[in-house]
Amino acid sequence: MNINKVLAVKSFKTLKNIFPFSKKLPLTIPVKYHVIFWLGYFLFNFVRWGSYFDDYWYSLKSNLVEFPIHIIIVYINIYYLIPKFVLKKKYLYYVLSLAFMLAMVYLVRTGLNYLLVTEEIWPEAEDSAKFLELNHFIAVILGELYVIAFATSIKLLIDWSVEKRRNEDLAKLQMSTELKYLRTQIQPHFFFNTLNNLYALTLQKSDNASLLVIKLSDMMQYILYEIKSSKANLLEEINHINNFIDIERLRFENRVEAEVNITGNIEDISVPPLLLLSFVENCFKHGMKGNDKLEINMSFEIQNNEYLEFTITNNFNPDVVKEKSRGIGNDNAKRRLKLLFFNNFILDSKIEGETYKLFLKIPV
Repeated sequence: MNINKVLAVKSFKTLKNIFPFSKKLPLTIPVKYHVIFWLGYFLFNFVRWGSYFDDYWYSLKSNLVEFPIHIIIVYINIYYLIPKFVLKKKYLYYVLSLAFMLAMVYLVRTGLNYLLVTEEIWPEAEDSAKFLELNHFIAVILGELYVIAFATSIKLLIDWSVEKRRNEDLAKLQMSTELKYLRTQIQPHFFFNTLNNLYALTLQKSDNASLLVIKLSDMMQYILYEIKSSKANLLEEINHINNFIDIERLRFENRVEAEVNITGNIEDISVPPLLLLSFVENCFKHGMKGNDKLEINMSFEIQNNEYLEFTITNNFNPDVVKEKSRGIGNDNAKRRLKLLFFNNFILDSKIEGETYKLFLKIPV
């Protein structure tokens, strides 16, 4: 076997001994790309120095000797020195270890070149050089530092890119999970109240009981089966809101009046599911007490096919607000809006006399 091949095999065996845990390392770069990188880098150096000396045989031999050394020190730096010292902020130990490794590299590389390639210590220099001469030592060390810095920067850049993508995926997953959790909080109290009211209607043998079951079934089907993403068709949401109001009319014996105004084409408009419903629920939570009558006015307006402006007003009962000041509806909605649109939305509410008004503007 050729002496250079033997040297290469021994070098990789040395690398394996240095890293007995290498098979357990989570490689962010597949092995084939490592091979492609080193073969490409070897070819570049071979042509470069072969052209420089006009001696490709010399360039081939010197690179076959030096490249296993390059590979070993690069992987020692990436998979041992950086994790052990740099990531643990032991910078002095890193510098000392790197300096010791480079000193050993100088001795090994110079000795192997002398024995296997040429007896000239520094063929690249204009004047002859001696072993351990300062200029030669600096040139060899700078050459190895260049290789280490070049390969390590590529590895760290790829690691940073992979980690950035992983963090983005985790953030999306976390946001999706939180949105699903927030959606589950929206109207459990509504279902409990509706079931209690249904029970009362069945005891009275009211004809409204069957109608209430149908309306409730439609709502359950929409919430549990038809909403499958973070967006829902606005027209379906409005139909769902109307269904909700119809159920409340049955509960409150037609003491509810609601008017809906739509401006613009809403057929292809999408909105976060169940978001607008939470504001309608608040009308019933804060607007009705005793035999009060609730009047709701809603408007949906599309601005330049870019934004939806939603306005809802209802008569306001301050006594009910004091009793139910700890509701989760608006806080839930604000949290969802922040997660979905960051700061690209407007949510404003105010009380004018005995009227409560809420305005929402979101991108569509």
